[in-house]
Amino acid sequence: MPPHAGHHFLIDTARAQVDRLTVAVRDKPPQRIPGRLRGRWLREAHPDVEVLVVSDAVAADDWQGWAAYTKAFLGYVPDVVFSSDGDAGAYARHLGCDHVLVDRAHEAFPISASRIRADPLALLDWVTPAVRAYLVRRVCLVGSESTGKTVLCERLAARFDAPWVEEYGREYTLAKARTETADTWQPWEFVHIAREQQRREDEAARRSNGLVVCDTDAFATEIWLERYLGTHVLPGWPERDRTIDVYLLADPDVPFVQDSLRDGEHLREWMFARFREELARRGLPFVVLAGNYAERERRAASEIESLLARTAVG
Repeated sequence: MPPHAGHHFLIDTARAQVDRLTVAVRDKPPQRIPGRLRGRWLREAHPDVEVLVVSDAVAADDWQGWAAYTKAFLGYVPDVVFSSDGDAGAYARHLGCDHVLVDRAHEAFPISASRIRADPLALLDWVTPAVRAYLVRRVCLVGSESTGKTVLCERLAARFDAPWVEEYGREYTLAKARTETADTWQPWEFVHIAREQQRREDEAARRSNGLVVCDTDAFATEIWLERYLGTHVLPGWPERDRTIDVYLLADPDVPFVQDSLRDGEHLREWMFARFREELARRGLPFVVLAGNYAERERRAASEIESLLARTAVG
């Protein structure tokens, strides 16, 4: 936890020697990275392998118990067990099958999950893009209209050499403005915007070297949904596998600048209050950016530097 190049080497080595390979992912609720997510990552990396997520219900060194448990969740006795753990030979004996030990000394891939957890941003090259997307830090700018969010996103991304995710809602609204439905909104449109925004965020995280800067996210889309339709989350709203590390909430204490789309100057204080209230209610980490644009950038950069200095992941 998390899976890394050593795990993939073990799986690939095993798969080359058998007709059918099953990988068991042991899940225990206190673990920071849930088994269902690790299972998904392994299925993506190894599409020709069966991945089972099983409850970690047996003591780690109880090989007889694990053997009985394995027979129960597989429904059969396997022909061979592959592992990088010499002690797993006892597990194979209790199963009544062969044991193949693969790179026990970790010479082929000198890496461990504990090392990655201790300093994930320094070891991103040892994991797949899907795992990278989980490990990198995510910062999101939110707030009402005309508070400098987009320009600040660009500047922060350049400053930290990070990808940034533009606001899909604005792109969608620009396209919508050219249609006959420009002045009316349907609930499904907000679901679509939220899902696409999150898809783009996750895609950017896969190619990040440690940080992703987001100009809004699915959470912020909920506040815009409330503003336009007076409702909250709808069926089909995207679920998050990875939360934002810190939200940067822009205070509307700067002059409003009109453009071809903005129509909410009179709602800026209300939206700021709603963002602040909802972030606090959900226990989401956030800081308020106030003052002139230079002051906002300094505060935002300081928060990001502090965030990147935190290494360990549970």
